[in-house]
Amino acid sequence: MLNIFTLVNGRLFQEEIESLEELTRFQPIWVDLQAPTVEEKRWIEQHYNLSIPDNAMDDDIEESARFYEEDNGEMHIRSDFLIDDDADPRSVRVAFILNQHNAQLKSQGVLFSIHDEDVPVFRLLRMRARRAPGLIEDAKEVLLKLFDADAEYSADTLENIYDELEKASRQVLAGGVTDALAGAVLAAIARQEDLNGRIRRNVMDTRRAVSFMMRSKMLNAGQFEQARQILRDIESLDNHTAFLFEKINFLMAATVGFININQNKIIKIFSVASVALLPPTLIASVYGMNFKFMPELDWVLGYPYAVLLMLLSALGPMWYFRRRGWLK
Repeated sequence: MLNIFTLVNGRLFQEEIESLEELTRFQPIWVDLQAPTVEEKRWIEQHYNLSIPDNAMDDDIEESARFYEEDNGEMHIRSDFLIDDDADPRSVRVAFILNQHNAQLKSQGVLFSIHDEDVPVFRLLRMRARRAPGLIEDAKEVLLKLFDADAEYSADTLENIYDELEKASRQVLAGGVTDALAGAVLAAIARQEDLNGRIRRNVMDTRRAVSFMMRSKMLNAGQFEQARQILRDIESLDNHTAFLFEKINFLMAATVGFININQNKIIKIFSVASVALLPPTLIASVYGMNFKFMPELDWVLGYPYAVLLMLLSALGPMWYFRRRGWLK
């Protein structure tokens, strides 16, 4: 899918392109390629004289190749964006190519973005840019606003993690945690821990991208200040993720502690039963060893007396355990 974005009266407007002829009628500041076909890549190469690398969205690309500048002034940035999907939270690799001066098209710069699936941050920026005139002025500002929206999206996701952990905390700290409830709580906590780790990695990647833009001296004074504000927001998110890691570890330790308590209760039942049955076992052994033939032939009341004595010997330890509170 090939979409272009143009500025009209300070607002960002989107057009879906289905042919090379349609592409030549616009002068966009942002060209977005979602899961592009070979034909769409060919349109970009013919019209913008821009070759999209085959490994643009590879996850195993070397770190040194994620941020660099070509001799012709093209800026290449590869960054990860978070998708907070309830079923499958994940990060999506997006490749940006910033063509700052396109003399052929008489443009002051075009931002190209290539990704495999739709990114929530992109939808958020498109919605804001349509409603707020003057929000975006050029291609570099589009890239900055995307990173700004990414930091905000991560902050919103962190708030959702707070809410989910609060629910788990109430379940754990209310007491009476069964094994089934403990298993459900551990699964929920593990998911939030994975999501929190993805956010931490995502904001680290955004920090590197913004720092690269600042070091490249491509930003004007106002955009440079925006970049510094994004870095400050990311720094505050780092503190939140660190706190959430500590809270997650506490809840996991508390949940595992309740599981251990439940297991200890089971072990205590077997321990009490084994101790209470020792005297009856001893009486049965002594009784059976003091007869030459079958006990009924020598002593008719032998069995009833032995059984009664075994019951009394078992009730004694049970009464003592109950008095000490070990059976509660």
